[in-house]
This record gives sequence, C-alpha cells and structure tokens, in this order.
Amino acid sequence: MRLSIDHRTVYRFSEPQSRLVQMLRMTPENSHDQTVARWRIDVDCDVKMRRGRDGFGNAITMLYAEGPIADIEIAVRGEVLTSHSDGVVRGVSEALPPAVFLRATEATPRDPAIAAFAAGITAAADGVVGMLHGLNRAIHARFTADRARPEPGLSAAAAFDRPTATSRDLAQIFAVAARSLDVPARYVTGYSIVEGATRPTPHGWAEAFVEGLGWVGFDPFTGRSPQEESVRVAAALDAAGAAPVAGSRLGEGEEELDVAVTVSAQ
Repeated sequence: MRLSIDHRTVYRFSEPQSRLVQMLRMTPENSHDQTVARWRIDVDCDVKMRRGRDGFGNAITMLYAEGPIADIEIAVRGEVLTSHSDGVVRGVSEALPPAVFLRATEATPRDPAIAAFAAGITAAADGVVGMLHGLNRAIHARFTADRARPEPGLSAAAAFDRPTATSRDLAQIFAVAARSLDVPARYVTGYSIVEGATRPTPHGWAEAFVEGLGWVGFDPFTGRSPQEESVRVAAALDAAGAAPVAGSRLGEGEEELDVAVTVSAQ
C-alpha cells in the first residue's frame, strides 16, 4: 500500500519568543515492511535543523529557531510504501534490550485494576501470542473509540476508568496490562488510515516482545495487529517518550497548538 501523509503543527504565542528548541520525531525509517518513498520537513521561518537519534534509537530532527517568533508552522509531507507483516516488526534497529520496556512511567504506572483485568482475560489463553491477541481484543471491546485530541497528562490508570478512550490511551493501557503479565511492551507513534483521513494527532498503538518471535504490534483501537495501513515512526516507554514534537521555548506568554494530520491511501 502507498500511504500519503500530511502532518502540520502550528504554534502561536501571545508574546514573541526569543528562542525555540524542538525535538521532532516525525521521520519514519525503512524496515522490512515499510519503505519511505519521499519525506520532507518544512518550517515557515529561518531555522537550523540537525538529525540524530534519541535514547530509544528513534530518528529525530533537532530544530533551533532564533526570535522574535510570534508563530511557527512545521509541515511534514511524504509517501511510504507498506506491506503486510502479521504485526511482526522486522528490520528495525533496536537500541535497548526488551527488559527495559517492563518499566512503569508516570503515564503508564502499575495499576491493580488493569492487572486484574489482564489476568482475567488471559487466564485460559493458549501461549503468549494468543494471550496478547486476546488482551488486545478485550481492550478494544471495553471502550468506545474517541477520535478527539488526547487529554494532556492523562495516565493509563485514569483512562481505564472512562468509557471512551483515544488511540493513545488504549495503547498505554495495553502496555500497562502486558507489563503486568511480565511481557515487555512499548508505545508506538505513527500514521494510519484506521481513524479516517483527517484527525488532530498521529495514531498510537503498542508493541509487545515475544520470545522467539521478537516485537509484535497490537492496536487496541482496531482490536488487531497493525498492518499495511500503518506507518511506524517512533517507540518509547509511553506516549510522551515518542511524542512527535517536544522541546522548550524562551519567552513569556501563552502558547496555542494546532495539529492536523491527513493520511490517505494511493
């Protein structure tokens, strides 16, 4: 499948900023099941950009802008060719051992309610892969999908108590549940057509490590593994660690953020 992606991020400031430093996790990489046909990042003001990698091994672009800056638009456009993989992640460089992804974070804390839910769902499962697929389907069935922008700072434990959940919340709940079963799990951010053509954020799903098989993707938003409809960009312990844009600014006043993501199949 050929996926066309347009991801625009606009910051507006109530007072001009003296300096901006942003880390962009917006660049997918080639793997066994995805090939980047074209990709570019454009910014509507004079900036310096430097490529590198973060601590999880994700491709990043550091953006440096000197003020005064009243607003800034970051536009990402590209096309990626994808193929069916049964959810198995192949050809991706791994910077850290799987055991690192058993760690809890502020957004993905150990939670008794999620652990009890996971234990009840998987008690009669046949093998680790069957257990994880059952867990994925159960999380999908438990919540009504919310396609709005995720609530900032909402933890997996808090999201678990609600009737609706975004793709970010569902993926973080899956990670907490899998870790409660002693299965390493991580959050993945990327692009997908499963939520419709246009949405206010990139898509999020999870990956779990299965001995003898490797990392396998699970998308509780759909209740199945991500396939050729998804483009993988970054992975981390939680959504904050894989955020498309993170950084700092030097200046007074408030900021307003506007994000629009369009994904279409060619």
